[in-house]
Amino acid sequence: MSAVIDKKQALITLQKGQVALSGQFVHGSNYTFLVKIAHDSHEYPAVYKPSRGEQPLWDFPQGTLSRREVAAFLISEALHWELVPPTVYRRNAPLGAGSLQLFIDHDPEYQYFTFTPQDRQRLRPVALFDLLINNADRKGGHILIDAQDHLWLIDHGISFHTEDKLRTVIWDFAGEDIPAQLASAVRILLADLENPQTSLLAELRKMLSQGEINALITRGRMLLASGCYPQPAEDRRPYPWPPV
Repeated sequence: MSAVIDKKQALITLQKGQVALSGQFVHGSNYTFLVKIAHDSHEYPAVYKPSRGEQPLWDFPQGTLSRREVAAFLISEALHWELVPPTVYRRNAPLGAGSLQLFIDHDPEYQYFTFTPQDRQRLRPVALFDLLINNADRKGGHILIDAQDHLWLIDHGISFHTEDKLRTVIWDFAGEDIPAQLASAVRILLADLENPQTSLLAELRKMLSQGEINALITRGRMLLASGCYPQPAEDRRPYPWPPV
């Protein structure tokens, strides 16, 4: 976690703070807003995605995208990779229920397609994370690096489908062995997901269907069994559009 972000306090503020609209992000299919959230003496900028602003998709249940944003955060935390900024689901927000995610200040010109070779090499956990959550839209601009050099991932609304939907720009590691440390984290995650008593499973069930959770477990097992990053699918489009 970036040194300047108190994750615990950020989550409390996102969940309990007063939300004030600051502006709207105009690029993208769904309504997305920049907000300020204040609680006690703390104030944070955040990205607000109301469920009512989601455009219908033929392959994802309507009104579920904001919950998938939260599910991605939960998985990132369970893996201890801290890739997804603090994210919560709130019902009492200005435009109704939706996700609130801590806004990450970053240089928008510095993204996957302009990364140095050294920063590209940092993306192995990112690629594995997207495989696990079945991310259907990993664009180059969804990978951020903040002023403290922490790597962050955003925009996970179309993830966790039960069918293979992976579309990503990150195929740098196709065919490589999954590093042992990353594989170990996936094993621990699967143990939590397969234990009906864990708080992770209870929280995920608020965000995803049981079928989607089962599919997540299956993907994790398959990745561990293969031991390597897969090649791009040949029977469908494996890249997002636009790529940035």
